[in-house]
Amino acid sequence: MRIVIGSDHAGFPLKATIIDYIKSLGHEVNDVGSYNPDPVDFPDIAKNVTSSLTAGTADRGLLVCGTGVGASIAANKVKGIRAAVCHDVHSAHQSVEHDDVNVMCIGAQIVGAWLAKDLVEAYLKAEFSTDEDFRRRVRKLAEMDDQR
Repeated sequence: MRIVIGSDHAGFPLKATIIDYIKSLGHEVNDVGSYNPDPVDFPDIAKNVTSSLTAGTADRGLLVCGTGVGASIAANKVKGIRAAVCHDVHSAHQSVEHDDVNVMCIGAQIVGAWLAKDLVEAYLKAEFSTDEDFRRRVRKLAEMDDQR
């Protein structure tokens, strides 16, 4: 799978651990910034991640910031993006299975490296359910995107 990842300065240290872990799982990773711990605005990084997804050059995205909340808000501003903050393994896989989430946001100030790896693994292994109830709900989300 092709994964695009980005972080702001608060998420920068954890991002390196996550990248190494994703590669160890056999996935391709594209790091779209930030590339150092200097302050950066999370909406700019979210735009980099979501652009890769909407262009079709990545299959899933990851954003790492202080809490994951700002990154999620920014990513969800983009049509076709369904971003979720996930700080537990159940949410990490169920957000994909039920809501077809394509960007997982992690708070580096909330979770440590060991939990981040578990979250990433659950997120990347999950597949969108074929259950018509979930498919119908995601279609309704797409319709809401079209009404913007």
